[in-house]
Amino acid sequence: MGSPQPPDSTQCTVPLVEVCVTDFDLARLPETTVVFDRLMVLRPGQVVLDLSGCGHIDAAAIGLLLDVHRRLVRAGGSLTIRDPGPHVQDILRSTGLHRVLPMVTRPAPVVAGCGTAGALPASSERPGGTRP
Repeated sequence: MGSPQPPDSTQCTVPLVEVCVTDFDLARLPETTVVFDRLMVLRPGQVVLDLSGCGHIDAAAIGLLLDVHRRLVRAGGSLTIRDPGPHVQDILRSTGLHRVLPMVTRPAPVVAGCGTAGALPASSERPGGTRP
């Protein structure tokens, strides 16, 4: 029996990593860079960057996104931007980043008891004959 082979350095070891970033500008770049550097050690197949809570993105952050994108592609992975708000979307479009990185949006979650989903009409009865 042969000895186990070390994993290929380009082989992805984690299929998906999701990261949520709320502050993505020059002031937070050192911390964000550390997160992405640690993430790259995992050799993810796909990184999804959730920007739903991010109100602004600047040139430094865009540069970091391009760097992470290049590193992931070289390692056989990909970077996807998820749910950028309208302002961030405008910035990404004006810089042309939307042509380099895929951007996806997901539908808002339906929470039981909110709105009309799962709500009982006022005239209905609950099990056991009690009214809501």
